[in-house]
Amino acid sequence: MAHDPFTLTIIQEQLQAAADESFVRLGRASKSPIIYEVLDYACALLTPQAELIAEAQGVPGFTGVLPVAVESILEKFGADGMHEGDIFATNDPYSGGGTHLSDVCLVGPVIVDGELVAFAANKGHWTEMGGMAPGSWTTDATEIYQEGLQLPAVRVYDAGEPVQDIIDLLAANVRLPDMTLSDLYAGVAAIRVAEARICALCERHGVDALRASIDTLLQQGELVARSALAALPKGSWEAQDFMDDDGFSDEKIPVRVRITVTDEEFIADFTGSSPQRPGPVNGTWARLQSSARVMFKSITAPEYPNNGGCFRPVKVICPPGTIFTAQRPAPVSTYWEAGATAIDLLWQALWPIASERLSAGHFLSICGTNLSGTFDDGELFVLTEPQAGGWGAAPARDGQNGLVAQGNGETRNIPVEVCESRYPLLVEQYALDITAHGAGRWRGGRGMVRDYRLTGPAGHITTTYGRHRIPPWGADGGNPGSPNSAAVIRADSTKPEVKRGKLARYPLCRGDLVRIITGSGGGRGNPLERPLEALQEDLRSGLVTPQQAIEDYGLRLDPDTFELLEIMPERREFAKYLNLES
Repeated sequence: MAHDPFTLTIIQEQLQAAADESFVRLGRASKSPIIYEVLDYACALLTPQAELIAEAQGVPGFTGVLPVAVESILEKFGADGMHEGDIFATNDPYSGGGTHLSDVCLVGPVIVDGELVAFAANKGHWTEMGGMAPGSWTTDATEIYQEGLQLPAVRVYDAGEPVQDIIDLLAANVRLPDMTLSDLYAGVAAIRVAEARICALCERHGVDALRASIDTLLQQGELVARSALAALPKGSWEAQDFMDDDGFSDEKIPVRVRITVTDEEFIADFTGSSPQRPGPVNGTWARLQSSARVMFKSITAPEYPNNGGCFRPVKVICPPGTIFTAQRPAPVSTYWEAGATAIDLLWQALWPIASERLSAGHFLSICGTNLSGTFDDGELFVLTEPQAGGWGAAPARDGQNGLVAQGNGETRNIPVEVCESRYPLLVEQYALDITAHGAGRWRGGRGMVRDYRLTGPAGHITTTYGRHRIPPWGADGGNPGSPNSAAVIRADSTKPEVKRGKLARYPLCRGDLVRIITGSGGGRGNPLERPLEALQEDLRSGLVTPQQAIEDYGLRLDPDTFELLEIMPERREFAKYLNLES
């Protein structure tokens, strides 16, 4: 029997606390900045049937991935083949809940008195998994075998003891074994704390009562989701767009979605999207599930704690072998470009029925940046991080400046102090980008400019930036945002500057500078309707230039004080409305 509502709420909070404590433990135990600074990981508790119970705030793109990972472990080993203390690992992108090989899922069965009660799981971006490139992702891979070591659902701890052969195999196939093994042990520590908390709940409430309470919580999640679904308009809506390219050609990649909302289901059909590509921008089925779940949650009940019941109305349709559902041995190391595009497609399709909950287009890409090279003593370094950028204008307010992309959720980039103390790099600039884009009644948020100067003897830069050709979209008459880009400015001024969206291990010499510029978000509403007071504040704070005020907002201002000198003809009617001009 499930408990009374008060005890049920306490159990819900204790389960959430277990997931959160697991998350904190993993971050504190790892030696890798991509884990302990960027927080590029997620932790969750799942039922014996692989349905989400609770998850810690982390990467939203992993929301639908961990259940698939647990399913793959169950399929291979079966519940009867698991023992207390076991931990399994998988990074299979195609069937194991994988995204790319760097994102390793660890799964631990929680067994109480011989009975499988739950699973504790986490998925983290491990710094190094081997492959053709330091950091294990690159933009010029053509097959999965170039992208690192594959773990096809393997047992890494057997009844509480590490399987040394697997650990030795890991260490022998990665460039930075100390970091990689720290990521493994940190994930194990996170699972152990989650196990302990679930066992304590079983001891306090009993296994049957805990199971009944979890079932009730899942049912409540479903009720909340279906209630919100019932409030949505019924019908079908479509969106079509393009990804910039796959890194091997300049050919744009067509993608599309059709959303159908019924009384019972939220159906996202990606049929008609491009076949999988030669380059590694391909996504996976598990990541596509996450994309649909993220957008469904954002327009239904975003404030309600995530559990599997919240997503029972979601149905995803997509044939195998597309840009969103790549099949072996397609490369997937920069899969986040397809995953982010899927979310943005859903975003655009939902705009007619959910614009009051959504912003205009944002810079979209995780803007994955990989700087690698050597210290003066020859030791290898690998820095991997996302970048922050501009979000589109939201209902009745300007877009946010310098936030990570939607797919990155609670992640961060590496602080300047950590970057400069851990790597032979100087961060010479970290500022808002005020290029003239994203004008609107509410303007788009500003992207960022970040300069890295290499102080070591040699290095390489790898970047994969979506929306470097096709900028973030504006809405309701607002202007588009600006594209993402990466530039290499040589210390030797006789060498030309390079500026691209994708770079694959581009060589750097001591003193070279890498300049990252992330996009500004799209504007919302007619720029000529932006209040003059808001524009003058934008000018004073440096978020709009005088030139942009002239070109996009119909003003002429004093270049020193930014006080209004003249209203251009197309602006007069609105100015009269505001009683700003007699």
